[in-house]
Amino acid sequence: MRPWFRILFALGSIIIIPSAAYAQGSIAGIVKDASGAVLPGVTVEASSPALIEKTRSVVTDGTGQYRIVDLRPGTYTVIFALPGFSTVKREGIGLSGSFTATVNADLRVGAVEETITVSGETPIVDIQSTTRQQVLDHAVIDAIPSGRLIQNLGVLLPGVSVSGGLTLNGVGTQDVGGSSGNAVSQLASHGGRGLDREPR
Repeated sequence: MRPWFRILFALGSIIIIPSAAYAQGSIAGIVKDASGAVLPGVTVEASSPALIEKTRSVVTDGTGQYRIVDLRPGTYTVIFALPGFSTVKREGIGLSGSFTATVNADLRVGAVEETITVSGETPIVDIQSTTRQQVLDHAVIDAIPSGRLIQNLGVLLPGVSVSGGLTLNGVGTQDVGGSSGNAVSQLASHGGRGLDREPR
């Protein structure tokens, strides 16, 4: 492997790893009782095989609201528990990217041993954030023929194109179905140039 290629690969890793770590989802919502009054002090647990610790928990604040942050993409089960109230379990909450799933709960007075399981669709609208994003997951990457460098994957995003640089089969050519091989090139977004930078 050539030294310049190793340097480019290392720089690409430095850029990609923090952004991958930043793209963490969250689950938020509000907990109320049967009369509609907010419930502070409710223990909310989110569990998933995607989590290293398998379970992460928080407690609702004085307004009955909670937020569990820095959750990896995956499918989650959320459990709401408060002494004197029935436990409520919500299953099948899917998270991807930095999506914030809003999961509210209504607890009713009941035995501690009683658990109510709620099955439902994953929320599809993020009402916590105005950020618009697109997740390029493994299913898409595996289905589309392309190289495996960041530049090859970058041009799969809408509005991103090759603006110049060195490829194995040409200079500054757009990768079509992996025809350029592993391309080391500059990427441009929405008509910009590859060397464009934000003003400081």
